[in-house]
Amino acid sequence: MTQLEKKNKVAKAALEYIENNQVVGIGSGSTVNCFINMLDKVKSKIDAVVSSSELTTKLVESKNIRVIELKEAGKIPIYIDGADESNKFKQLIKGGGGALTREKIVAHSSSNFICMIDDSKYVRVLGKFPLPIEVIRMAQSSIAMEMIKLGGRPVLRENFITDNGNIILDVHDLEIDEPIGLESFLNNIPGVVTNGIFAIRGADKLLIANEKNIEVI
Repeated sequence: MTQLEKKNKVAKAALEYIENNQVVGIGSGSTVNCFINMLDKVKSKIDAVVSSSELTTKLVESKNIRVIELKEAGKIPIYIDGADESNKFKQLIKGGGGALTREKIVAHSSSNFICMIDDSKYVRVLGKFPLPIEVIRMAQSSIAMEMIKLGGRPVLRENFITDNGNIILDVHDLEIDEPIGLESFLNNIPGVVTNGIFAIRGADKLLIANEKNIEVI
């Protein structure tokens, strides 16, 4: 089974968690794109969508589904997104697509966070996938120095600007043994908008597609 087939498989499984007349938060990324492509099957259940990126907004609107602002939605019943990595505690690394800040905002505002991954992204320790950090450009060099002190290797994501108008540093070579502590530490560095560790608010339910079935954690 290819990785794309696994992504489609887990995206289909996530559809089952949408209930009637719900406002649904939707993330971004390749697995989410598979999920959005299947929304026609449950469109009648969805009252509206709160989107985590401009690209997701365009894709959802192409399905003739209403997209609303977070301030209009209030508390969101369910948020569905993918991840670049997850451990057994449902702590995540996200931001490979660059929408980590808005994703974290929507996740924080949601009662139930359903995360979809394939089994290649299920890891013992977070950090093999480079950790994205959204950064105000003025602070790029000072934040990069802080990452080097932590043992990381920060790399500017070339030719990329976030939906918020900022840059991203992808930090390689970090072994994240204490995700909650590191998430808090990084967010307190001046110039960091947010980082891609989702541990303070991790997933509530993790759907993992493997060769045989969908494992739910």
